Amino acid sequence: MDRRRLIQLGTAGLIGAALPARAQTAGGLVPLRLSPSEIFKITVCLRPFRATGPRIEAEKIGGKTIIHNYGHGGSGWSLSWGSAAEALRLAPSRPLLAKPQKVAVIGAGAIGLTQALAAQRAGMQVTIYARERYPFVRSGGATGSWTPDSRVALTSAAPTGFADQWERMARRSWTMHNAYLGLPGAPVEWMDHYHSNSEMDPALIPANLPPDPGCVYLSNRLHGTIPRGHMVDRELHPFNAELVNVRPTLIFNIAAYAHQLEQDFLIAGGRFVPADFASPKDVARLPEKVIFNCTGYGARTLWSDETILPVRGQIAWLPPQADVHYGFRYKGIMAMARRDGIIVQQVGPHDGLGWNDANEAPDIDHARLTVAQFRDAYRVV
Repeated sequence: MDRRRLIQLGTAGLIGAALPARAQTAGGLVPLRLSPSEIFKITVCLRPFRATGPRIEAEKIGGKTIIHNYGHGGSGWSLSWGSAAEALRLAPSRPLLAKPQKVAVIGAGAIGLTQALAAQRAGMQVTIYARERYPFVRSGGATGSWTPDSRVALTSAAPTGFADQWERMARRSWTMHNAYLGLPGAPVEWMDHYHSNSEMDPALIPANLPPDPGCVYLSNRLHGTIPRGHMVDRELHPFNAELVNVRPTLIFNIAAYAHQLEQDFLIAGGRFVPADFASPKDVARLPEKVIFNCTGYGARTLWSDETILPVRGQIAWLPPQADVHYGFRYKGIMAMARRDGIIVQQVGPHDGLGWNDANEAPDIDHARLTVAQFRDAYRVV
């Protein structure tokens, strides 16, 4: 973000400005305390996008069966359990009552953890090999909304049968995520999300924004699961917008959820082994004969898979508010009050934002400017 934009928009004086947390607003919702001066961290997540959708297939290397499960775009957490089930179908069958099969999982992010747990549920003995664990995995910086068709494939490239496979993955994941509702620490919970018709500030749109890539959207296939939204009367909402829609949304408090998954994995007898892999030959040296490759964006280098494109997303983090539990979108920016912090992220005018951008360096100026855009989000009365 060019510093001149900060000056041109007059945001230099807004770095410490925000609506007071207890200001009286229409609709009764307590406003989020959105002050650029309270940003305590910035995370950048590279979504591993593949035009044809996630790679879920097996190959043989040096007598080992490598089962790939990566490339979920912005749908990793959302599709994780269903994707793991699809990958398990590719594992070699074993005789009934045979000793537990020892398998390896590479990667300890959203996909790796759920793949390991799914394998344990299938009776396998699992070791996770990974260079990093939460919070140092890329998926630890995700938004945390249940978005199973977010940048998951291109309409022009998705193969025949992809929509059916996607629906299987989404429905199984939905069932599993619902099983985590109501647990201590709220790893998964419901949250109301408000969407306004406010126009995005042109200064926040990158001058070199790529065109809309044309991603598939399949949520209309999930009838009976995703709640429908409805319009909110102006006197019943506090936002500075004429039209506002609200819809209950399933979210992941990723700090609590990642810890829950790790603990479940360890309690079931799993183990973590620190490891780094430079090539498929290193992977083939593992003692296990069946290996699940869940390396996400890392598969681009490890497996020389240049079909993976990075889609950059940056989140500014503000301290959590115990009395606030909702999210909203305003001027092309999303704010969500998770238990582990209020996250603020530019979502852009379409899916081209961050496209093929592998820059993982935080942009503090952009983060401050993004948060400052909320200075007039509420109607104070």
